[in-house]
Parts: sequence; C-alpha cells; structure tokens
Amino acid sequence: MDTVRYYTVGAAELGRARFTDRQREILATINEKVGARDSLEAVLTFLAEKLREVAPCDRFSLAFVEEDGRRVVSRYTRAFYEPLLLKSGYAEDLAGSSLQDVIERGTPRVISDLAEYGRKHPDSRSTRILAREGVRSSLTCPLMVDGRAVGLLFRSARVPDAYDELQVRFHTAIAERLGQVVEKAYRIEQLAEANRQYFELLGFVTHELKSPLGSMLMDAGLLIDGYVGQLEEKQLELVRKMVAKGRYLLGLVGDYLELARMEGGQVSLHARSDVNLVEDVVEPAIQIVGAQLEARGGRITRAIPPDLPPVELDPSLVKIVLVNLLSNAGKYGHEDGEIRIGVELEGGRLRLAVRNEGEGFTPEQRNQLFRKFSRLQTPTLMKKSGTGVGLYTSWRIAHMHGGRMDAESEHGQWAEFTLTIPQPLVRGTEASSG
Repeated sequence: MDTVRYYTVGAAELGRARFTDRQREILATINEKVGARDSLEAVLTFLAEKLREVAPCDRFSLAFVEEDGRRVVSRYTRAFYEPLLLKSGYAEDLAGSSLQDVIERGTPRVISDLAEYGRKHPDSRSTRILAREGVRSSLTCPLMVDGRAVGLLFRSARVPDAYDELQVRFHTAIAERLGQVVEKAYRIEQLAEANRQYFELLGFVTHELKSPLGSMLMDAGLLIDGYVGQLEEKQLELVRKMVAKGRYLLGLVGDYLELARMEGGQVSLHARSDVNLVEDVVEPAIQIVGAQLEARGGRITRAIPPDLPPVELDPSLVKIVLVNLLSNAGKYGHEDGEIRIGVELEGGRLRLAVRNEGEGFTPEQRNQLFRKFSRLQTPTLMKKSGTGVGLYTSWRIAHMHGGRMDAESEHGQWAEFTLTIPQPLVRGTEASSG
C-alpha cells in the first residue's frame, strides 16, 4: 500500500457514501451548530470529542492557509495524549510539501505510515514533530470556499493505516459543512492581526519621532532666546513659525502614540481614591495647553466647587482626557473666546466638562464624535488641523473608569464635552484598554 494516497471525492461520491447512523448524526449536529452560528472553537471542540466515537482520532486540528497558499498556520489543536509538541500557532511554508498538493488539487490526502513518510521526506519538520508525538497516520482534507482552499482539516491516529476511503468521505463531508464558518473566522482573525500590526508600527514610528522633534523644539527655543547669538526679526519670525509647526507635529505624535498604546493593551487603569482633582488633574492639564490657548487669546474660567472632596480615578489618564478637551476647545473655538471648565460631584457621579464658544456641531454630526479617526466634515472645521484621535482616546479612558463621554452643542454658538465617572468606581469595570 502507498504511504501517501490522494482521493477525489465529489458530490457523487459523497452521495453514495454509506455513513453509519452515528456519522450521520454528527454531520446533522454540525449543520445545526453552524446554522445557530456557534463559534468555530465550539464546533471544533464538539468534533474533537465526537469523532473518537466513530473512527481513530487521537489528534484533531485545523490550520489556515495564508499568503496566497504559500504558508499554513495552525489555528486549533486538540490531542488526547501528552506531550503535545506541534501546537496552535505553528506555521510552515508549503513549497515542496505534500500539503501543497492537497491545496492545489483540492483533494484529501492520507498518510498511512508517518514513520515511513518521514524517512522519505527528511526535510519535513512537521512530520518529525508529529512522529515525536507518536502519530503514525493522518487524514488531511482541504476546506474549500468558492473553489479555493482556505484551510486544512487534520485527523491523526497513533496507529498506522487508520483511515480508509469511507473515512475520507466522512472527513470530506465534515469539511464541506465547516467551509463557510472557517472562512468567516479566518477573515476576522486576519483583520485582527492586520489591526494589531498596524498599531504596533504606528507606536514604533511615533515613538521614534517624539525624541528628535522634542530636541528640535528645544534647539529652536535656544535660538529664540538668543543663547547662540541675537537673531534679526525676520529670522526670529521664521524660527517661531518652525516652532509652531514642530509643536503641531509633536501633538500629532502624542495623539497617535497614545492611541497605539491604547490599542496595544499597554494602558492600564491605576485609580486612587484620594485624588485632588484640581491639583492632580485640572491645573497640570491647563499648564500643558496654556501656550496653545494663549496664542489664540483663549480665556479659561473655572466653575469648580471650592470644597470639592477627594475623588477616585486615575489622574494620569483623566489628565489626558482634559488635555484633549482643552486642546480641541482652543483649536475649534473662537479666537479670544471663553473656555469654561466645570466640575460637579453629585448623585454618585463626577462630571468634568469643557465648554467653548465656537461653531460646535449639529445633532446629526454628534454621531460621528468619539469614533477612531473621525472628524466632522464641515468646511470650517476641516480647515483646522486634527487627527480624529483625541476624542476616541478620551472615550476609551472614560470606559476604563466605567464612565462615559458625552457632547452637547448649539450649532454656531458653543460646544460642551463631558466626562462622567461613577464615584466610587464600580469594581470589575475595564481594567485596561485591551
């Protein structure tokens, strides 16, 4: 008997297959679970347990086909023995392997003796690992969607010659039923991975830009202050413009770096119950954006109770929110307009609000706020520089505290953004951004 066999199993072969009552019951249950939109993990766990009742199955696994058929990556593995060496996450290139034949042909493959196959294919790393686990035979079937292989379904046994043609047809019938749910799970996983890689790159780039930009601004400050000789007025004006542009870029870097940290799960909530809101949050935030507000003639007023007791929150994170809100108020408000910081503590809620005089937004535009990279598409506001990141970051921080962000406006007159946090914090709320 050949060590490796390929089978052609079409609709006609499946129609003629004489499955046992238990096999038909398993296939029907798969249909029910897929129809009920059970998760891929739940369906695979069901199969791993039930297949042992109708055929040798010491190991059951699923892999995704990636990079246009150039690589296979293990997505799910269940083994009924120890040790498990080839685990989920294992990846291997397909060039020159018999798995490549399975994908290109779209047909099942049986290896009747893995030890013999390993001797004939000494370069197969996965074969060597499986042989160390004690696997002796395997059945592999492509998971086809619209005529292309999106994954591979494996069943393995620790005895040789475990799978005949009937088992191949049964395995193919299982794969046929799993195709759509596997495709959906694959796409979701790919999107999640692309998103992770994007924010990882974003974090790296912004981190690398932050230090040189800060250094350039410091050098420009030395030029303005005359530490390396007096500059003429035209030269000073050019340097001041360079500083303004540099500060804008540094602000962008800060926004994106904060977003990358949020999305990467690197920001955790470190709340204290003794926070002095004015000293620990409000005044430090005003100091950070003070120069920006002064440049536009903005006037900050405070409506804060003089006897405000200590509050419970993470001062570093809430300061980020207030800096974002104040920065936006200065950027999008009228020049020489009032910016009002209001604080209320009542009914078990802390409300921190920033109100500015300016164009504001319409009720319809309210739905666009607090979304990642979203900016209001009005001619006036689009002329202003911005990333659409600050409000989203603030929204994330609010939810980390078990609170919320809200916004109100009278279009053409004013806008107010409010952070509300329960007092005391509700334990069991989101402890990190991930």
